[in-house]
Amino acid sequence: MSLETLTAAIRDIPDFPKPGIMFKDISPILQDGALFAEVIDIIGARYENQQIDSIVVIDARGFIFGSALAYKLGCGISLVRKQGKLPWKTYSVSYELEYGSAAVEIHIDAVSAGDRVLIVDDLLATGGTARAGADLIEKIGARIIALEFVIELSFLNGRDKLDGYTVNSLIEVSD
Repeated sequence: MSLETLTAAIRDIPDFPKPGIMFKDISPILQDGALFAEVIDIIGARYENQQIDSIVVIDARGFIFGSALAYKLGCGISLVRKQGKLPWKTYSVSYELEYGSAAVEIHIDAVSAGDRVLIVDDLLATGGTARAGADLIEKIGARIIALEFVIELSFLNGRDKLDGYTVNSLIEVSD
C-alpha cells in the first residue's frame, strides 16, 4: 500500500461544516481495515524503539488513531478534550480560532512529569488545538517526543504554531 492510496481514500466534502470549507473526510480510511492498519503501522514504526510512556490524543478523531497506536506501542492514552467534557480535576488552556476562541482540558494526572509523550490527532490545520494540547503537556512537565497527524493542510501554516517540536504528517494537502 502507498501514501498515494491513502491520499486517494480521503473524501473531500465541500461547504462542511460551513460554506467555503473543504472538509477532509477520513471515514473511507477508517472503513478499510487494510488502509487503517497501514496508517497505524507507518506511524508506529517511527516510535517502536522510543519508549513512549503515553499517547495524548486530541478530541475527537485523534482518539481513533491514537488508541490503535497505543495498542501497537504497548502504552496508554490520555485524553485532551473540549472544555467541560472531562469528569475530574483538569488543567485548561484557551486558544484562538480563526472565528473565535476555544479551550481544551486534560486530567491533572493524565501524564506525569518526565513522561515521554506522543501527541496524536487526525488533522493539522491552523495548529491552535495542537498547540493547546502541547501547552497542557508542558504544564504537567512531561516531555513531548513528537506530534503526529494523518493529514496536514500545509497552506494553513499550522506547523508554525508548533515551532520547536518534531511534527510529522502522513499526507500533506497544499491547497
